[in-house]
Amino acid sequence: MNRRPLLAPAASIAWGVLLLAGCSTDPTAGYAFADTYDTGIQTVSVPIFKNETFSRGLETQLTDAIVKRLQRHTPYRVVASDTADTTLSGAITQTDLRRLSDDPQTGLVEEQSYRITVRYTWLDNRTGQPRVSRENFTATGVFAPSRGVGERLEVGQREAIDELARDIVESLRAAW
Repeated sequence: MNRRPLLAPAASIAWGVLLLAGCSTDPTAGYAFADTYDTGIQTVSVPIFKNETFSRGLETQLTDAIVKRLQRHTPYRVVASDTADTTLSGAITQTDLRRLSDDPQTGLVEEQSYRITVRYTWLDNRTGQPRVSRENFTATGVFAPSRGVGERLEVGQREAIDELARDIVESLRAAW
C-alpha cells in the first residue's frame, strides 16, 4: 500500500491546526487576526503640533502627515476637537543637523542627517486620562547635499517627518 497520497493532506491539516493554535483574537496573547486598534474609539482630534525650534513650518508638515496616516491606516476618523473621543497633541522640541560623511578630496559634506525630536500625548477626552505619552521621540532623515546628488535639506526633513508620522500612529495601537 502506498502511503504518499495520504501524507500531503495530513501534513496540510497538521500545519493548519498549528497555525490556528498560534493565533489569538487578543493581540496581547500573541499573533492575532483581530484589529489591533481600540474599537471603542471612533474619532481623533489632531491640533497643529507646537514648534519649540527655529525650524519653521515643520509643525504643519508633521501634523498633516499624521492626519493623512490616521485616515489611511487606522479605523479612526479625524474630527474637530470639541467632538472627538481622543486628542493627539504634541510639540517639536528639537531639530538637529549632523554630518555623516565628507568627501576626502574636498572636505565638503557628502551625507547629512536631519533629526526631529518630539513629545506627544494621546488623551482620552471621555476620561481625561492619557492613553499614550512619549518624550524625546525621534526620527532621522538622511540626504546628500554633495554636488553630484545635490539634495536639499527638505529631503531629510520630509523623510524624518514621514517616519515620525508612521511611528506615532503605530503607537496608537491597542496595548500589546
